[in-house]
Amino acid sequence: MQLPWGELDCVLLDMDGTLLDLNFDNHFWQEHIPLRYAEARDLSLDQAHAEMQERYRGAAATLAWYSVEFWQAELDLDIMRLKEEVAHLIAVHPHVTDFLSALRVAGKHIVLVTNAHQKSLALKMQRTGLTVHFDALISAHELGLPKEDPAFWDLLRGRIPFDPARTLLVDDNMSVLDSARAGGIAQLVAVTRPDTKRPQTASAAYPGIVDFGELLPGLSRTE
Repeated sequence: MQLPWGELDCVLLDMDGTLLDLNFDNHFWQEHIPLRYAEARDLSLDQAHAEMQERYRGAAATLAWYSVEFWQAELDLDIMRLKEEVAHLIAVHPHVTDFLSALRVAGKHIVLVTNAHQKSLALKMQRTGLTVHFDALISAHELGLPKEDPAFWDLLRGRIPFDPARTLLVDDNMSVLDSARAGGIAQLVAVTRPDTKRPQTASAAYPGIVDFGELLPGLSRTE
């Protein structure tokens, strides 16, 4: 993939499904939470799955969906303790660290921008050691809107200075990419295999990559 690296100053990167394998989150919400909820409520696993799906639909595309506090109150479960139980599944996608290092050499401003709650962000940074690669780590919970809301990007500019016309966003969420386009972000790239345990998805609206190795050749030529 050819990107105009010479015209880009800032690179915004999503976390879950983009830098990190979404298998952790999918397993946690689709398997581990229903299991622990069934145990706590003396329900069958099928009953717990059905109830969780209903609750998830109600919170979809809102900041509450990503909130540790919301789900802790909603389910009366210690969400962070349960995340620790399966934290061994947290994994960095291939070539991510190579890409981040190349961005640094190329002099780009590197910002992690995630909908994840600050506690989830801290857990994943502790497990992966990726913090050192970033100039800033931003959780949408700090700004009060999810990335799916086009107004999010103006709020982000109030937190970190960047020119949308000279900015790249890489994300696995098509709704977020749509929002960023509406917010004026010039270069948008979709990750098309966010969960390594699931098939690749299509990305008709945006250039897509399976992993960050696809972006390295063009970037290295700008060094």
